[in-house]
Amino acid sequence: MTTRRKPVAAFAMRPDLPALLFSQADLVALADILSLDTTATIEDFAAVDAATLAEIDVLITGWGSPQIGRAELAAMPRLGAIVHAAGTVKDHLDDEAWDRGIRVTSAASANAYPVAEYTLAMILLAGKRVPDYIRRYAADPALYEESPNPEIGNFNRTVGIVGASRVGRRVIELLQPFDVEVLLYDPYLSADDAVHTAARQVTLDELFATSTIVSIHAPLLPETVGMVGPDQLALLPDGATVINTARAPIVDQDALEAAVRERGLRAILDVTDPEPLPADHPLRALEGVVITPHVAGALGTELRRLGECARREVELFVAGKPAEHPVTKEALIAVA
Repeated sequence: MTTRRKPVAAFAMRPDLPALLFSQADLVALADILSLDTTATIEDFAAVDAATLAEIDVLITGWGSPQIGRAELAAMPRLGAIVHAAGTVKDHLDDEAWDRGIRVTSAASANAYPVAEYTLAMILLAGKRVPDYIRRYAADPALYEESPNPEIGNFNRTVGIVGASRVGRRVIELLQPFDVEVLLYDPYLSADDAVHTAARQVTLDELFATSTIVSIHAPLLPETVGMVGPDQLALLPDGATVINTARAPIVDQDALEAAVRERGLRAILDVTDPEPLPADHPLRALEGVVITPHVAGALGTELRRLGECARREVELFVAGKPAEHPVTKEALIAVA
């Protein structure tokens, strides 16, 4: 009786990542269905001998993956799946992969969870003006406010979501138990999209004119660079908050700085241009601005969610079943 050959797989990512992404149970499960060295990673395809590359059926990629272009794909003629245990594949994958019929998947949906949770927390804290209180209380330990500003609070607040991306949709879902109205701007939504039951679609200008908290979740595309500029920011009421966990260039950073300085707008930024901001950058010193060092995405224990997603995609591929989170060439231009 002939023993069926296990698909040959390899990790292509930073050498520390497999242990962070995959639990021991996940590594055992992968090793059970793959011929995989769970202790090794590929950081440079040129450093791997040709015979080894020629046998690879599955690449499990992650942050720090080397570029996979025409030459690399040609060196791996058996390659049938690239399973990315992170978000975007734009940074390391050539279009040739789809042209060759290689199955590409991503754990972007899993990474959307922590970003959405961060966003929800910041929306609620911004509504209560907690960042303001933290600064004021640090400056005045005797501060006690029995009659706070009547505008503070999250009851009947209007929250605007820019972009019905994976993260944007998850934020809308997480906001459902709260007494807030959710507005949504996304020009690509179909009329029968289920998200309409949870958020009211409006124009970009209406969203900014009506919301007191706006959260950015659009992809970075040529047409979205500077999409939130001085005209949109001018529509926000004084004291409104802009939250950006997407990509910095979507928001005109200079215009945002001016709006904070001149009109008391508030900003919560997990992404900036550049990253990190120089220590003497004006945004760092402005009251009303909270900057975090790109921590909204998966960190620590949250990385295991990405690993679970990748493990499941490998299992589906080996079993000959459809992928849960495929990345198509056509959809690639419209995702972050």
